[in-house]
Amino acid sequence: MKLVLDPASSMRSFYFDKTDERVLFGDIRENETHLLTNGQTIKIKPDQVMDYRELPFADNTFKCVIFDPPHLFNLSEKSWMRKKYGVLDKHTWQDDLSAAFKECFRVLQNNGTLIFKWNETSIPLKDILKLTPQKPLVGHPSGKRSNTHWVLFMKDETK
Repeated sequence: MKLVLDPASSMRSFYFDKTDERVLFGDIRENETHLLTNGQTIKIKPDQVMDYRELPFADNTFKCVIFDPPHLFNLSEKSWMRKKYGVLDKHTWQDDLSAAFKECFRVLQNNGTLIFKWNETSIPLKDILKLTPQKPLVGHPSGKRSNTHWVLFMKDETK
């Protein structure tokens, strides 16, 4: 079994090694290739197809979970952002992300770490953090406008 789970890995864009043997790369999309208007070819090819709202793993399976879900809604079918990163459902995003956090923490070992990445273009981070009872340990804004946040959680086994 792998040590790390990334249930929404998309293109694996922030990995140094996009084939790192320690990571189980997952996505709800199965083996997609897209040619973008700028000539870039992107591939979505998870090790395992999975829905982060209902993960197919036993409790306490992974030492680390990396969670970078889609951040935007209202993207057309032809949108390059949608093709690269996926899309949130405008009507169910709160329930979807709440279920995802619950599942990510369920499969995370006690005292394990969850690394969460969020961009506030559509929804502020403070609204996202309300969707889990787990308390963040540290976080850092990044990007030109500091609207992308990296947040580290350590699973509290009592929650």
